[in-house]
Amino acid sequence: VQLQASGGGLVQAGGSLRVSCAASGRTLSGYVMGWFRQAPGKEREFVAAILWSGGSTYYADSVKGRFTFSRDNARNTVYLQMDSLNPEDTAVYYCAARKPGLNRVPVTAGTGYDYWGRGTLVTVSS
Repeated sequence: VQLQASGGGLVQAGGSLRVSCAASGRTLSGYVMGWFRQAPGKEREFVAAILWSGGSTYYADSVKGRFTFSRDNARNTVYLQMDSLNPEDTAVYYCAARKPGLNRVPVTAGTGYDYWGRGTLVTVSS
């Protein structure tokens, strides 16, 4: 599976931005898709996850209510709609895919994901 993230950019605080992640190589049925981010000088952190089959979503507390994770089956693409952005959201955002199957690692842990895309930079100015 190859993942291509796009849509990052510069936005003012309070604004919105949507990042996308297009998958190629196979369909994503049964996969878990995740977004993670890494701010300068900080460790990578979980942002959101979605179960491709069924569409259940999970969010970090820091983004809950502001970010929305969705998928487009036909396009094999996931989207992260980010609203009410603040400077603390500035980071490189990475999409990741986790293969189907028994996996006891929580969806919030990056170690549980098998494929990663290149990041896309989101900068929120104050």
